[in-house]
Amino acid sequence: MPKIQMIDIKGNPVEEVELSEGLFDAPISTHAVYLVVKNILANKRQGTHSAKTRAEVRGGGRKPWRQKGTGRARQGSIRSPQWRGGGVVFAKKPRDYSYTTPKKARRVALKSVLTSKFQDGEMILVDKFTMDEPKTKIFANILKDIKAGKKALVVVNDDEKDVQRAARNIAGVKTSRATDINVYDLLKYDNLIISKAALDVVEEVFN
Repeated sequence: MPKIQMIDIKGNPVEEVELSEGLFDAPISTHAVYLVVKNILANKRQGTHSAKTRAEVRGGGRKPWRQKGTGRARQGSIRSPQWRGGGVVFAKKPRDYSYTTPKKARRVALKSVLTSKFQDGEMILVDKFTMDEPKTKIFANILKDIKAGKKALVVVNDDEKDVQRAARNIAGVKTSRATDINVYDLLKYDNLIISKAALDVVEEVFN
């Protein structure tokens, strides 16, 4: 059973906590991680690109010069793709890039990344985030005390809304609810900072 040292907001050790073997000691599948990250990035695409074909470009109705006798190549329109200002051959049109990855693959990828974070020492477990008031300066000092690093994903429970308010103006820090964690965010940020309450939710929902 994997174990991690839980600390308080000052960085002092509190106790050792046993982690779920299914989430933090799972086989790592890099291919599943690749598939899920590719899917997340595809779903983020707006797909609003739009270029004009030669049929949609304004002008070019008259033949620029006669077919024969000029010594130049024959041309039918100044809006052909080879002309400056002409249409695009295979013009991109608005489309939806989103698709769905199988649920089992998403679960395997999430377990792989959580296991990797734990094994690489990039996971910090905090007993609870206690603040007198949700101030950015206070939470920045907490991150400094627990050695969160420059880029950190802070995972909290629904009850810890003060953390989300205090952390939203700190560069390189993102907060996420325990039920909303995803593979892309876990990989994007160097360290995973998670409260004990959030860890319990993650183990209950994703295990």
